[in-house]
Amino acid sequence: MTPTSLRRWAWVHTWSSLVCTIFMLLLCLTGLPLIFHHEIEHLLGDAVEAPTMSAGTPRASLDKVIETAKARQPGKVVQFISREEDDDTIWYVTLNDTPLANEGFKSVAVDARTGQVLAEPKVGEGFIYLMFRLHVDLFAGLPGKLFLGLMGLLLVAAIVSGVVLYAPFMRKLDFGAVRRDRSTRVRWLDLHNLLGIVTVVWALVVGFTGVINTWADLMVKFYQYQELGAMTAKYQGQSVPKVLGSLQQSVEHSQALEPDMTLSFVAFPGTAFSSPHHYAIFMRGHEPLTSRLVKPVLVDAVTSQITDSRELPWYLTALLVSQPLHFGDYGGMPLKVVWALLDIATIVVLGSGLYLWIARKRASKRPSALHAPADADATATQATTGATP
Repeated sequence: MTPTSLRRWAWVHTWSSLVCTIFMLLLCLTGLPLIFHHEIEHLLGDAVEAPTMSAGTPRASLDKVIETAKARQPGKVVQFISREEDDDTIWYVTLNDTPLANEGFKSVAVDARTGQVLAEPKVGEGFIYLMFRLHVDLFAGLPGKLFLGLMGLLLVAAIVSGVVLYAPFMRKLDFGAVRRDRSTRVRWLDLHNLLGIVTVVWALVVGFTGVINTWADLMVKFYQYQELGAMTAKYQGQSVPKVLGSLQQSVEHSQALEPDMTLSFVAFPGTAFSSPHHYAIFMRGHEPLTSRLVKPVLVDAVTSQITDSRELPWYLTALLVSQPLHFGDYGGMPLKVVWALLDIATIVVLGSGLYLWIARKRASKRPSALHAPADADATATQATTGATP
């Protein structure tokens, strides 16, 4: 690689890194507790727990669950009912003033066996909520998500350019070498490069899947317009029925249609994920990967009869697959620990890169820094983070 091309790649690496570093540090710091959000919620006492019962305990009708939740929040309408992926003992019923309202949510946790209220979890409060909003959209909604998506693309550019620069830089060094006999700046350069190359695949996966996640709102809106619009075309113009049919029967019909899947969540008529005349019943698989993929079944909210069911389009499938890859929550605690260690290593890479750039700027003000390095190795060393060999 010629010195000119090295300088070009160095420019890409330096400025893509500098622009996104602060935001990537924020995302790594907020993402760390999100990896263990279930465990932290239990530790803080925010998790809802159902009493232990025998495996054969009968389950309450979903119609009873809904009525119980509505009794705790009179005047509210049900928007969604859902459950945790690994816990089928609790239904979480989300209510609001209107079906399309996106603020002021109320949540009621109902025991799936007894139909009794277990708790009314706080929505929009607590440590995990703060970390989640900072990580997802900086409390800025869709503009915040798209901005973080741009920062994620810059991170990908920084990683790719860093890999390109790594080869000529390491040409005369052993892999993983940290020159402890050199200056502090050179030692940090070697550590920066070592951790960077070790975490490169993980950082690319997490960075790119994070970018995909920032487009989630746009993908869902497009899905509503294109797919749901086609599935509910003949119901256009109809208002939400005043009296809804049995949710229990609707779910049973959906289960009969998809016997190898289980219920994930239900969007009620008039909400963003349904039509004014349908229950949108989302079924999911049982395996670690298929449990993240859902299939919508549209059921007439008055007659409880199925009207349509289609596979998700490829872009929503990509989104759903990217989410567990991003947070590392599809392989249990061992994978969470691995994700956390790689996250911490990335924090060191980002922090050391920022330190090395600042150190280079300080060194450039000294007379000795006016002499440019002569060989390719020296150029690559300066290129990656600005440290002279």
